[in-house]
Amino acid sequence: MPVVRGKKIEPLYTAEQIAERNRQLAAEIASGPCEDLLVISVLKGSFIFAADLIRSLHDAGLAPEVEFITLSSYGTGTVSQGVRIIKDIDSDVHGRNVLLIDDILESGRTLLFAKTLMYERGARNVSIAVLLDKKVKRKEVFEADYVGFECPDYFVVGYGMDVAYAFRELPFVGVVTGDAEGDA
Repeated sequence: MPVVRGKKIEPLYTAEQIAERNRQLAAEIASGPCEDLLVISVLKGSFIFAADLIRSLHDAGLAPEVEFITLSSYGTGTVSQGVRIIKDIDSDVHGRNVLLIDDILESGRTLLFAKTLMYERGARNVSIAVLLDKKVKRKEVFEADYVGFECPDYFVVGYGMDVAYAFRELPFVGVVTGDAEGDA
């Protein structure tokens, strides 16, 4: 079991599994509405997944434009009550096919907000691709169009996802299982 920053991390999805799934997702996306495609990565957690998926889209014959949006859930304590835009996209989405990419679909609030926003701005079609789908946490009636993996009810790190800005660099998705006790 890998030890990173003094923590044991059990891999949930390996780098090889993720790479293969990205190739499969790209093929699925390429068979959908992808003319004049604008890919929007929802930062921060999706940046590695988005980069790898965009390269797989290229390998599948697509040449999308790429944008980034930063959204934040807010509320009291640990309860999200809304979503706000921290950094918006620069591109006009009117009449375009949009693919939103995020790392994990949990409550559904953030991605529902983003999808609604793109349609309000005149997007022709808005699809959602997520690396992980954690249905057990869903608060909205909302599903992604393209899902890498179903995620059990674990707090996951790696492949762009963090805890206090740590573990984003891991090439796999894992679960912190405890301290390494003397290992480093």
